[in-house]
Order: sequence, then structure tokens, then C-alpha cells
Amino acid sequence: MMRHRTLAMFLAAAALSACDKNAVQDITSAPPGANIKFFNFGINAPGVNFYANDTKFTAISSTSGAESTTGTVYGGVGNGGFYSGIATGSYTFSGKIAAATDKDLAISKITGTIADGKSYSLYLSGFYDATAKSVDGFIVEDNYSAAIDYSQAYVRFVNAIPNSTPQTLYAKNTVTNTEIPIGGLVAYKGAGAFVPVPFGVYDLNTRTSGSSANAISRAAVSFVPGRVYSISSRGDMTVVSTTATNRPFLDNTTNR
Repeated sequence: MMRHRTLAMFLAAAALSACDKNAVQDITSAPPGANIKFFNFGINAPGVNFYANDTKFTAISSTSGAESTTGTVYGGVGNGGFYSGIATGSYTFSGKIAAATDKDLAISKITGTIADGKSYSLYLSGFYDATAKSVDGFIVEDNYSAAIDYSQAYVRFVNAIPNSTPQTLYAKNTVTNTEIPIGGLVAYKGAGAFVPVPFGVYDLNTRTSGSSANAISRAAVSFVPGRVYSISSRGDMTVVSTTATNRPFLDNTTNR
């Protein structure tokens, strides 16, 4: 019995080795010291794969197993909205065209320094120039506190609309009708501080300084206790359609 068991274990090990040319993996190295998310909010921009220097951080697999030519499209967040681990240091980040035409052409280059133990969000933003094949972009730190009060949520506002004036995000509880400002005015490429918000369902609105009129609205957004959220604006402020892809819109992405 022992002889057969030993032989079976040997054959199983041999089969695993045959499946992987690197059968012995090194898992002793430390994980990356920071985290980053990637947003494609470049108006009319093509789908892209995101890179940090020459390292690809986002891509989409097709049903055939090959890399999709779709990439992260406008309004999308790379890697399903999850953070990617990244080593500390200085980088040139880029969004490179995922389609077969102009494949891997960089349409943006954003420089930034990644610090140990911190998290970041990188945005393609602005209007895509189809002639120059370029689009704007920026990076912000996701500086929420590690000490989380699990009785409430934390929310901030990021302004990624190039033709917007500075705006303040307001959250109105759909049950109590209590409305609170989420920080102060935030200009294009800016990010407000994370603000504690009682958990519940909220109607979200942005307003410019001194105005009572809502500039951008989104109804019935749930904030779960212990979670951290970024509400990011995207789109073109001149669009009045309520269904157009490039209309002003408030995106809700979970940071934690």
C-alpha cells in the first residue's frame, strides 16, 4: 500500500512539473508597496490598456483566451474597478490603444511618483483629439484613513470634467431628506477629502459656487457602513441629453 501511495505521489508531482516550466515558484518576495486604479474618462477616447512605464497593468481577455482589442472603454475602470499593486517609484503612466488599428499607440502620458503604503487613482480625462490622438489625464492620491469607523461610510468627490467650473458634491438622504456637503468646491483634476457619511441611500447632486441649481445629479446611491467611495464626475457639461454617452455623469467606485 505504501509503495503504491509513494508512486502515485511521484507521478502527480511529475505531472505538475510537466504542466509548468517554472514548477518551483518563489513566493517569498514582498508584495508591491502601493496600489493604483485606472479610469478611462477621456471623452470620445478609444478603449485602452493602461501601462506604468513599460509594464501593462490592465487588459481584457477574449473568449478565445487572447487579449481583447476592446480594452478599458470610456466610462470604464480597469481591472473591474479593483486596485492593482504597484512598486514605489517615479512612473510615466500611459493609456495605449487596445484596438488593432494604432495598436499600443499611447494617447496619454501622465507622470507621477508612487509612495509606499499609499493608494492612487489615475484618470484619462478631457476631450480626445482624434487628429493628434491624444487626451489629457491626471493622478490623485486616495488618502482615506486606515482607521475606519464601521458605523458609517466615507465619500469624496473627484472632478474629471474638463469644461466644468469648480463644484461641490451634495448627498441628500432619501429617507430623512437631510442633505450634507461632501467637502468643498473641487476644480477639474481635483479631489476632495473623504467625508464620513451615515450609511443609507442618497440622491447626489453637484452645484457651483453660490448656485442652488443642480449641475449634475444621480439618484438612489447606496453607501454601506465601513466602505470608502469616490464619486467622480465625467462627461461634457454642454451636453443636455439625459441618455448621451458623454453627458455629465457621476460615477461611483468603491475604494475599500
